[in-house]
Amino acid sequence: MTILRPHLNWKTLAVLTIAVAVLALSIRSVSAQDFMERSRKQGPPPEEKHPTVSDKDYKAALQKIPTPTEKYDPWGGARPADQTKVAKKSI
Repeated sequence: MTILRPHLNWKTLAVLTIAVAVLALSIRSVSAQDFMERSRKQGPPPEEKHPTVSDKDYKAALQKIPTPTEKYDPWGGARPADQTKVAKKSI
């Protein structure tokens, strides 16, 4: 048993194809709407609880950070070190 009979012309096949496409798109949009409704019913995500830090502990942690001995060069890895010294002397 064949699904499409040989006497169907191209217009009938085009109409059937469009009907199937419209049906598939409508089913897909309904499933997206169901997904949105389910996500709304769940409520907001739980809040993360972070430990509180006192000012005293914060200042003590800042004191532990060593002061840099030379200036930081963010492009230091992109160019050789010799060019930086030559460029400073020529200026």
